[in-house]
Order: sequence, then C-alpha cells, then structure tokens
Amino acid sequence: MPPITVHPCNPRYFQDSEGRPLYLTGSHHWDVLVDNAERPARPERAGGFDFDAYLDRLESWGHNFVRLWTHEAWTHEVRPLPHPRTGPGTALDGGLRFDLSSFDEAYFERLRRRTVRAGERGFTVAVMLFNGWSIHDNGEGNPWFRHPFNPANNVNGVDGDPGGRGEGVDVHSLRIPAITRLQELYVRKVVDTVGDLDCVLWEISNESPGESRDWQYHLIRFLKSLSPIPVGMTSCFPRGRNEDLVRSPADWISPNQHGGYKRSPPPADGSKVVLLDTDHLWGIGGGPDWVWKSFLAGHHPIYMDPLDADPERETARRALGDTLRLAKRIDLASMVPVSGGLAGPSEKVLYLSRGWGKVDLSAWKSAEEVEAEWLDPFQGQWMPAESLSGGGTVHVRAPFRFLNPAVLHLRQSAGRSAPPSGRIPRG
Repeated sequence: MPPITVHPCNPRYFQDSEGRPLYLTGSHHWDVLVDNAERPARPERAGGFDFDAYLDRLESWGHNFVRLWTHEAWTHEVRPLPHPRTGPGTALDGGLRFDLSSFDEAYFERLRRRTVRAGERGFTVAVMLFNGWSIHDNGEGNPWFRHPFNPANNVNGVDGDPGGRGEGVDVHSLRIPAITRLQELYVRKVVDTVGDLDCVLWEISNESPGESRDWQYHLIRFLKSLSPIPVGMTSCFPRGRNEDLVRSPADWISPNQHGGYKRSPPPADGSKVVLLDTDHLWGIGGGPDWVWKSFLAGHHPIYMDPLDADPERETARRALGDTLRLAKRIDLASMVPVSGGLAGPSEKVLYLSRGWGKVDLSAWKSAEEVEAEWLDPFQGQWMPAESLSGGGTVHVRAPFRFLNPAVLHLRQSAGRSAPPSGRIPRG
C-alpha cells in the first residue's frame, strides 16, 4: 500500500493510503522505544515499558498518533541502542565500548515490532532518528560521556568532539564527514527496518541545536532519496528559528513558541503540515483551550505526556480525542482556517472563547437554514441548538456554563451525518 502523503487538495493535512484526509493527534512519552534507567521505578517499567498498555491508554483517549522517541545517549543508561557494545575496552560509563561498524539487531527488532503493533491498532508513528538532548547539556546534565561517538566510548577511533569541548554538538553538524557517513548508514538501516510500513512518518531529530540546521536539511534530502514517506523537521533548541523549519525541504514541521503558538496559534497556511507539539512550546503543558485553538487553526496538536494522573492533563488528553472525533465528522479536505475556526463550502466549526459572540452566516443564502450544534470542549458534550438563517451576522450564546469556551458547528440543513446531541463517543 502507498505510504502516508500530504493531501493534494488541502496540504494542511496528510492523506492516508485510501485517499482520506488524515488529522493526527496524540500523546507521546520518552520511554516508548528505549528503556531509560532514570525512570526504573515506574509501574509500567517492571520488565520494560509496557507498550501495549500505553497504546491502550491512547485508545481510551481517542488518539491516533505516536511519537516514537529515540536516544543516542542520556545522563543515565539507555538501552537498546543502534550499535552493539562489544569491546574490546571499557567505555566511560564502565560498560564495553561500542562497535560503530555494526548494528545491534535488538534495537531494530524492537523498532519494527512496536511500529507494526501501533500501526495494527490504527496509529500513525513518527519515527525519530536522532535526539539533540543526547549530545550536550540542556540543563539536566551532560550525556556526552555516554555517547557512542565520544572517542573514549567506541573501538573505531571516531571522535565526535575533535575540539575537546566536552560535548557532541559537532555530531549534529556536517563538520565531520566520517560521522555523517555513519549516520547515513544508520538512516538506511532504519528505512530498511520500517520503511515498508504505511503508518510511518520520519522525524530527523528532537531539539538539536540551531546550528544543526544544515545537517538536518542534508538528512531530509537523503531520506527523501531513500523513501517516499513524509519527513519532518521539529524545532531546534536552543537557538531555534521557526523560519528555518518553514524554509526546509521537510514535509511537516513542529515549531517552537515564537509566533503565538502557545496562546493563540496562527492559522496554518498550507506550506507545511504542522504537528504542533507541546514538547517544543512548554515541555510539559497546554490545556484543552490550547488543544481546540490549535485544531481549529488547521494544526495537529500533539502532547508530550508524563502519563501521570494530573487532572488538567487528563482533560487535555480527552480534548485531543474529541478533536479527532470531530475531524472525522466534517469534510476536513475542504476546511481552511478562518477567523475563529475552520470553514468549508457547507459548514463551519468555530471556537468562542467566552461562549458567545457574533457569527458570520453570509456564506449561506438568506433563505437558507443553517443547522447548529454546540460542543462543551471541556466535557465533550454535544448540545443541539435552534437552526439559524443565513445571509448575515447573528449573535449566538452557548447553552452551558456562561462565559466558558464553546465550540459551534454549523452546516447546511441537508446531509446531517452526526447525532444531534449527546457526548462524542470516546474510546
């Protein structure tokens, strides 16, 4: 089957293998692929991260997206990694040195198994290739002493820090051709492992520094020469510039907070598919208000999730699923951002931050009846409203919780395909 592609008529969205518009939303967690000794006491880590239980939780929230994290190194031991630890010799962490001339099949078998499993359960999987938090200290400690490209940690004489700065920023650049060639071999191996699956997106790196731009551009082009799967470039950190994402050869991007993406996300213009990830905005943060504003600006809200019991995060998780269920009810391929929401030839979805306001119905004829439904974005509860008349501007007010946000769905009377009231089915 063909892979996911950018939708030919509405490039704010992807298109699945059957030609349907594909809106993506979901929670992601750091340990979904590589086990991390920093978090050994979490209940789901008894015997390793319980990936199926994780997918169960995402399904219960109505999500359809997984960001499959990788780590080249961390301040604590992470395993498995792409290269085996065979020695001879001892690395800085006391383990055997890495052999960069070969691959550890345990890593790629797990990558394949978990990607297949997620795809079987209806998830799209963003496969991360590199991680900027593995090469230098971003405030949580320096992982460089554990990195395979540290010259003390491999048997191949590869030195990712020729200047002796005590970090691996040069690894995510084009300054060391021998390392670039090793990275290209690794990328080929990942493509050979999961590039045949129709649920995959590529992500070059998580928050590599701003100086990594040309290295990421190179790898995007290299990936495109190997695979038709859409490639993503996510926000650089530190010194990341969103314009570098927009100008990149990537198919999809994930910007940082500059430009209002935390409070009132600007409308997607269709130049790139935008997976708007809280990871690059807050780290951990964002509530249901942000979720709905992002969706109705033509973006795909993605949530970095510690998988805890925080009630605000639980509300945001549920809101992500509610946006997906609404996306399946509307003609998403024809919808574009307008002031306050999304609009198409025969319907609108609007976000009213205070639950009331003026609504422009001039797209409909004056004698034409417009059906209206309200959604409480915090409860996922639909409520019917009286039909409105087209031809001008009308005042509307949600029938619940005065001055709280509300979502209003308007459409031509003919062809209603959704239940007129009740909770959006979840799970």
